[in-house]
Parts: sequence; C-alpha cells; structure tokens
Amino acid sequence: MVRVMTMEDYDQVRELWSSIKGFGIRSVDDSRDGVKRFLKRNPATSVVAVEDGRVVGAILCGHDGRRGCLYHVCVHKDYRMRGIGKSMVVFAMEALKAEQINKVSLIAFTQNDIGNAFWREIGWTKREDLNYYDFTLNEKNITAFIQ
Repeated sequence: MVRVMTMEDYDQVRELWSSIKGFGIRSVDDSRDGVKRFLKRNPATSVVAVEDGRVVGAILCGHDGRRGCLYHVCVHKDYRMRGIGKSMVVFAMEALKAEQINKVSLIAFTQNDIGNAFWREIGWTKREDLNYYDFTLNEKNITAFIQ
C-alpha cells in the first residue's frame, strides 16, 4: 500500500534509511525536527510504501511552488523489483500535479548504480547540460553515509 507520509512514520522511515548501504543521512535535515518541518511545508506530497505492517519504501517529495524535487527515494532491499519504487514515484508525481507543479527533479549519487538504473528504466532523463552547485548554510548539517 502506498500512501502519504506522516510524522508517525518517521521512526520506521529513519530505520529504513539506516538499513540501506551507501545512503546519506544529514544530521539536521533528516532529524525528526527536520523532517517535521519538511512535511509541514509539503503535507501531501511525500510518500511511504507499507507492506506486512512496516514501512518498506519512502520518498520525501516537495516543491517550491514552481518545481518539485524528490529526496531520499528508497525501497528496502528485501522488497525491491516488485514495482514499489515506481508506484511511489507515480504517487508523488500525481501529488505534485495536483498542486499544479509541472516539472520534478532529483539528485542521484553517481556511484548509486541501482538508483541510476532505476531512474533510466522508468524513463527519467539524465541532464548533461548543467552543473549542480550547493552551498552549506549550516556547518552542523553533515552527511553520514551508511556503511
């Protein structure tokens, strides 16, 4: 079952993130308070997949009024190749369309072979015509990668 993510899902979502090798978790943005802020700003666009009474997939999805963005798209390794990821992406895109958002993007680490193959398989376009830049506003918001 795919449905809108709520704060009641946080503990299971965090556990899911922590189970995925190579996954990056940010100390501030991915904390309980950080996710709460995100869901408050984007109450209807983030999604979880639930099977056997547990969260097995999740996407943080939001927008700025112009463009949507998917963050932390993941499916538990034991539940992959069942269409869960695609169902969650479709759910998130439909939620963005309902909010009159016309374009959505995401960032995938170049070494994330599984994720990059997934995005190609479901028809997303890898951009070669731009550079991605960021700037850290909060030095305490560090990324830890799951080993």
